Amino acid sequence: MVSAAARASVAASSLFAASLVLTLGNAPLWCLGIGLAAVGWRIGVALGRIGLIRRGTGLRFVFGAITAILALAVAANFHTLNGLSAGTALLVVMGALKLLESRTRRDDSIVIGVALFLLLAAALAGQSLWRIPLYLLTVWGAAAAIALVAHGDALFPTRAAFRIAGRATLMSIPLALLCFAFFPRIAGQFWALQRGAVATTGLSDEMTPGNIDKLATEYDPAFRVRFEGSLPPREALYFRGPVLNTFDGLTWRRARSGGALYVGTPMMPVGDAVRYRVTLEPTNQPWLFALDTVDASPRRDVYLTHDRQLISTSPVNSVLSYDATSHLVTHSSGSLSNLGRRYETRLPLDRNPRARALALDLRARTGSDAQFARAALDWFRTQGLEYTLEPGTTSIDSVDTTLFDTRRGFCGHFASAYATLMRAGGVPARVVTGYLGGEWNPVGGYLLVRQSEAHAWTEIWLDGQGWTRVDPTAVVAPERLQRGVYDLMANSLPATSVFFHNNPFFNRLGLLWDGANQWWQANVVDFNLRSQFDLLNKLGIDSPQWQHLGWAFAVGLIAWIVWVALSLRRTLARGKPDRVGRAWLRATRKLARVAGPRAASEGPYDFARRVAAARPDLGARMESLASNYARLRFGPAANREDVAAFERDVRRLAV
Repeated sequence: MVSAAARASVAASSLFAASLVLTLGNAPLWCLGIGLAAVGWRIGVALGRIGLIRRGTGLRFVFGAITAILALAVAANFHTLNGLSAGTALLVVMGALKLLESRTRRDDSIVIGVALFLLLAAALAGQSLWRIPLYLLTVWGAAAAIALVAHGDALFPTRAAFRIAGRATLMSIPLALLCFAFFPRIAGQFWALQRGAVATTGLSDEMTPGNIDKLATEYDPAFRVRFEGSLPPREALYFRGPVLNTFDGLTWRRARSGGALYVGTPMMPVGDAVRYRVTLEPTNQPWLFALDTVDASPRRDVYLTHDRQLISTSPVNSVLSYDATSHLVTHSSGSLSNLGRRYETRLPLDRNPRARALALDLRARTGSDAQFARAALDWFRTQGLEYTLEPGTTSIDSVDTTLFDTRRGFCGHFASAYATLMRAGGVPARVVTGYLGGEWNPVGGYLLVRQSEAHAWTEIWLDGQGWTRVDPTAVVAPERLQRGVYDLMANSLPATSVFFHNNPFFNRLGLLWDGANQWWQANVVDFNLRSQFDLLNKLGIDSPQWQHLGWAFAVGLIAWIVWVALSLRRTLARGKPDRVGRAWLRATRKLARVAGPRAASEGPYDFARRVAAARPDLGARMESLASNYARLRFGPAANREDVAAFERDVRRLAV
């Protein structure tokens, strides 16, 4: 049979293992391996299958050296000991070392504390909805482990420990909700923690033919958009991302300086504004996405470039929500600067000769820039170009290969080719990457934009109009404006993703789950000071201030304390002995000076015989007292007179 101390040690070690699992992805695998190995060793020691390491001066020196080596290894891995990821890794290895030297209840308590800090680190690193049940189960296990360690000297039932832990966890939930809703929050980001790089998919600051069509096979969400008012028409859902304006004949790139090589021309909005809120998934990139064309920067840590791209001052390594305002139609009556015109018409002279010749021929047969742009689009429309995810190999003269050899391509191929033709004909042009369209989620009431909706189009400068969007894919495959890639090209996409997308039941289930996640993100993760004030407004406080939040929190805290106190009082009242029991306890305490304390398993007659053996003169009185107690306790219901007589006999008992 496992001893109580061993069970407590196993509980603490198991809790540490569960916390390690929650930090998966936030700490290096080698750290997690060390932690799990230490857990296995400690459980083996507790169960008597592995011998305990004997303490000594030499062992302390070895542990000190190992501690220093592991700390240096963590610092070398992250180049710092600061930040969430580095701190989590350091906590994992230090907790593992504590497991190796753990021997007492105090050591087990420290291991539980380390596990709770790891749980906190996991909660800071990931607030996804699917993680919440795991966090609650770990909290429940932590409370049970604390109960087992607290009763380490007694054989406390494991089931009872989990029952007490469950009740404590449930009683803490109202306090947690109270703190969440009313504890005053400061504006801005409270946890200024460094996060490690996140391996994600998405658009980059360069585009080589084949980049975006590979991204089109990804079914993961890119971002979600909730509109104020009605949803704009699908053909207007161009979400602007990185703008690429440097071309070497094969790859388009964004200028390393951010493209701010000339002063942009002011754009004048036309029509009503579209207001919306974007919830962006982590990309490990600094750019944000907004409907073309966004009016202004939505945040202080985001700036709007001259080419109307939103750039964050730091990479987006966690889910980010922001409000934006856009005008779907704009124009500019100004002119592009000479520097801007030279920059946006540059082409390598030794690349794509056939495309350059085509552009010069079309230019010679047209007059204005607008006529030339329309002629090039007509050429795309009439040359039998095919929209496909499998365009074949591309040479370094990628535009010539697409237009004259394979005649097959994806949006990136066509946007690159059209921009090249425009530049070769003297019209400023650039490639814009982003997303087109999305899937409406009727459950959550928002637009879900997946990675598969990644798209590329061209912008050209026309005097009197300004930068104008031209999407050559729209003339090659017009249905792309109305349908997503998964609807158009199911034969070229992963069968599993296509099945879930086209199956009504699984698609509906996926939208339900995504809607729940969006609600969680908007109402819980993004709950801030403004949300608190809105909540107070709903409660009838029209002009909320910090003081109102403090009073609401204080009142709720007092109510919670009163509720807990009343619950504990009822529990204690149920477990409190009645009059007969209290009188018998007083008698046993008096007689403890004669025969020692009564054992918990010792019945009244056994205790009376033990007292009589120690004091024969009390034998007859103890026999009568024990008999009366047994009759009142286990016999028919006693009346008040009998109980009062028993209490008088106890009071008169002198030893």
